[in-house]
Amino acid sequence: MSVDTTTTETPPPIVGKPGGRIGDRTFLTITRLAGLLILVIMGSIAAFLVWQSVPAIRQVGIFNFLKTQEWNPQASPPVYGIATLVFGTAMTSVIALVLALPIGYGVALFIAYYAPRKVAAPMGYIIDLLAAVPSIIFGMWGVYILMPHMQGVGMWLNNYLGWIPIFKNTLGQYTKSLLVAGVVLAIMIIPTIAAITREVFVQVPSAQLEAAQALGATRWETMRMSVFPFGKAGMISAAMLGLGRALGETIAVALVLSASFAINWHISEPAGNTIAANIALKWNESTPLGISALIASGLVLFLVTLGVNMIARGIIARNAAFSGANG
Repeated sequence: MSVDTTTTETPPPIVGKPGGRIGDRTFLTITRLAGLLILVIMGSIAAFLVWQSVPAIRQVGIFNFLKTQEWNPQASPPVYGIATLVFGTAMTSVIALVLALPIGYGVALFIAYYAPRKVAAPMGYIIDLLAAVPSIIFGMWGVYILMPHMQGVGMWLNNYLGWIPIFKNTLGQYTKSLLVAGVVLAIMIIPTIAAITREVFVQVPSAQLEAAQALGATRWETMRMSVFPFGKAGMISAAMLGLGRALGETIAVALVLSASFAINWHISEPAGNTIAANIALKWNESTPLGISALIASGLVLFLVTLGVNMIARGIIARNAAFSGANG
């Protein structure tokens, strides 16, 4: 007796095949155009910055522009150098990141797994709102509230950690410093880091958490073995977004820094300036050549930010395969 193995049942349609439906083809076209538009915009910005930077680069020279620690439009010929600006931008951003990462990750972890539901929801809303506060508010708070209270911190660092060069203060003045600017930036980027990291932490599969707890892991061991490996890529992304905001911050930094052009490794002394703050402060009083120099400094900041993000994407891509996020 033979068995008929044929069937008349129609197989289900393949979901996601580009040529299947008009809606799928339309959506695919829109997403491709959106991706292409982003590339065109980024290329246009880069081309504009390079084009406008040419007069200053020709006048000053690329190497002099990068290594000179002076910005003097009144000199003959004018002197434009961004070494101090690059140093100030890097130092304030590093200080901000060092202070903000532990707090941001801790807040995200508390909201996701430790806080009661009645507390976690309002805290999440508050964190999201803080991420949208204008930078001028943080700047004014830094000038009138934070700066006077940071003098004690600077004195403590000088007294107990002064043997480390960056914490030593030889002037006895503790205002308008890179440390104050870094703290302001840290407070600004904590909400961004916490909000993004929280969304990553809550995506951890419950099966992973339950498996760790079934093996007898404590709550902290569960976080360390299940939550952090899964969320590593997202944590790096949050850090890089926070760093990007710190690198490009303008008004808040301009209010709390002394805007001097000297590289000073003593972070609690009045000194320092950043690329973004210098552009904001010098733009209205600059000559055409000075504006070109400011745009050239903006090009350097653009390239630095682009490089940081490319490195971050490489780190994320290398860690995503081992995080469990891909299934």
